[in-house]
Formats: sequence, structure tokens, C-alpha cells
Amino acid sequence: YTKNVPTFYYKAKKLSGEERDGRQEAADRFDLAGILRNEGFFLLSSKEERVKLKGAVFFSFLGRVPLQEKMVFARNLAVMSGAGVSLVKSLDILSRQTDNKTWRATLESMGQSIKKGRTLSQAMEDCPKIFSTLFRSMVKAGETSGRLEESLKVVAEHLERDYDLRRKVRGAFVYPFIILISMIIIGVLMLIYVVPTLVTTFEEFEVELPFSTKVIIFVSGFLIDRWLLSSFIAAVLASLSFLFWRSNAGKKSLSFVLLKLPVISEIVRKINSARTSRTLSSLISSGVEIVEALEITEDVVQDHHFKKVLGLAREEIQKGNPISKVFIESSRFYPLLVGEMMAIGEETGKLSEMLLRLASFYEDDVADSTKALSTIIEPVLMILIGAVVGFFAISMIQPLYSLTSGI
Repeated sequence: YTKNVPTFYYKAKKLSGEERDGRQEAADRFDLAGILRNEGFFLLSSKEERVKLKGAVFFSFLGRVPLQEKMVFARNLAVMSGAGVSLVKSLDILSRQTDNKTWRATLESMGQSIKKGRTLSQAMEDCPKIFSTLFRSMVKAGETSGRLEESLKVVAEHLERDYDLRRKVRGAFVYPFIILISMIIIGVLMLIYVVPTLVTTFEEFEVELPFSTKVIIFVSGFLIDRWLLSSFIAAVLASLSFLFWRSNAGKKSLSFVLLKLPVISEIVRKINSARTSRTLSSLISSGVEIVEALEITEDVVQDHHFKKVLGLAREEIQKGNPISKVFIESSRFYPLLVGEMMAIGEETGKLSEMLLRLASFYEDDVADSTKALSTIIEPVLMILIGAVVGFFAISMIQPLYSLTSGI
């Protein structure tokens, strides 16, 4: 899914009388006016060249609102809020800019709620599946402090960084995933089309078959003779696997395995450190109380080991103790640097700034680590592919070799 920035045809003029027209990408007309103003021009007129969203229909059909839509929403709403545009008017403009029906209906509903006297955060509470607790809390803090524009900018920055972090991590596993799926497809095709041909040859010459060959022939026969049952079993296993990994037990099992794997464990620690640091920094800078910030961050972080550390930190802060103590003692999960930087932030009264620096550091570190991971995975995949191909080749060629030896 990609969200294209709208392009505007515009006419602008300087105080000196110089005129200019052309095309410019901008989030909206307010953003366009700001871009031109920075160049010394005043916007005279503009016309948007609408660009269709790739995947908008698909997400709309599923009733989902992609993260990119919410990123653009937070950024554009911050610009409009700073320009003095009312929330109702802003929501109306933004609802007309999207091709996602679910998102458009959500913004229109929020506009109606605000017309009835509710705040933006209260309107968002009616859509908990679209707006996370983090999003709603930061908007509420911005409304309370009178800094809604700044809070929305922080939300936009947070969402963009989090999206970028996820994209880099997923990108590192795309290649091995494609290779594994390809191996499975090729293996099934060979079992269905290649093995039966060889089986016919074995039967004609009454060749003595080794155990590994018998296993391959049995699987091949099962797939061909009972293809409906095979498809059903595969679907059931896939569904059960999916449900298991989505359950708490599955998540705990996956977390346990990932934290035991070399290289992968370090990346997991860095990812959770980056997410924890940025979330806490965003919430604290928006004016959310530290106890509530820790509770929201605990909800954002998925791994139960790291959630437990955040829960302990919340208990410590309620007792009047610094949260850095818990993070320093939990160096098995969070790197020692996290706790030490938190301690410095608490001592200097600049915890939010220290956390932001930590987040940036670990986000960059994750980017470098995922690149290195791709280099490590390639030879491992080659060994795996070689082992599978070797097993199949030996199992099927060995009987043929015995046959030729006996001639």
C-alpha cells in the first residue's frame, strides 16, 4: 500500500510582482501555501490533481484503515490546526481527500460528534479499533494543555517512525519467506508429477527401496490419491498455526524462541527498545503523566517479557522510585544503555529528550542490523535448500543406481 501526495497546479505571486505557475506536491492547499510562502510567493489559485490510492479499495473492502492514512491525517490536521481552521472544517476537507470508504465514514462521524460539542479525543474514543490508546491519549493531552498542533505533529512523527521500523524489519524477512514458500511449492509439484514417473520404473523392475524413498512415495501417493483430504489437512494446519501464533501462548513461545536465537535476539531487543523509547518520549512530551504513559507503552509493546518490565516500572514510579532502576536491572531484555540514559534523563529533568535520542539510535541500529541479517540468512538458506534437494535426490537416485548396478 502506498499513499501518493496530491499534486496541485497553482499560480503564485511575489510582492515584487513576479508571478509563477506550475505543479507542486503538497499534503493540501494549506501545505502548498506554506511551501510557496517559504519561497517568498503568495498563493493566488490552485487546483488539485487527484491521484487514486493504491490499495484503497482493498482496505476499504476489509473495513480497515491503513497506518499511512492515519499518518497523513495527523500531519494534515496539525497543519490546519496551526492555520486556525476549525476541526469540523478540517475533518470535512480530509474526508473528501480519501478513497477509503471506512476512513471517510469515520471522519464524517467524528465531524458530527464535534458539532454536538464533543472534543476530538472524545470523538476518537468511539473508534477504538482505528485510533489506538496512544493516539487518543496524546490528542487528549494536547487538548488539555492547549498544544493540540504540537501533539498531532508528535503523533505523526511517532507513526511515521514506527511504520518505517516495521517496514525495515519485515523487509529483512521477505526474501527468506519467498524462498521457503517457493521450496514448498516446488516440492509439492515434484511429489505430484515427478515421483509417480519414477515409482512406475521401480515397480517394473521390482527394485528394493530404502526407507527414505518409501516415505517420499507414500507422501506422493497420499497427495495424489487423497488430494481433497490433503488440502483439508493443510488448511486446518495453517489455520491452527495462525490461531496459535495469535494466542498468548503462541506469542510467549515465539518470544522465547526469538530471544534464544543468535543475532535475532539482539534485533528483538533493539526493536523493543526503540519502540518503548519513542512511545514514552512522545507521550511525555505531549504532557501525559508518566504512570499513564508507562501503561500505554505497555499496551503498545507486544512482547510479554518487555511488557512485564514496563509493568514493574509503573509499580516503581507509583512508589516514588525512578523507573531507570527497573530497566537497569532488566538488562537481559533492555540493553543497559536504555536504563543508564533514562537515569541521566531523570537526573537532568530531560527524560523525554533522552528517550528520543535512544529511539533514534536504536532505530538506526535496527536498520543496520536487518541489512546484516539478510547477509547472514542467504548462506543459511542455501544450506537448507541443499539439504532438502540432496535428501530428495539421494532417496530417488539410490534405487536407480542399484538397478543399473544389477544389470
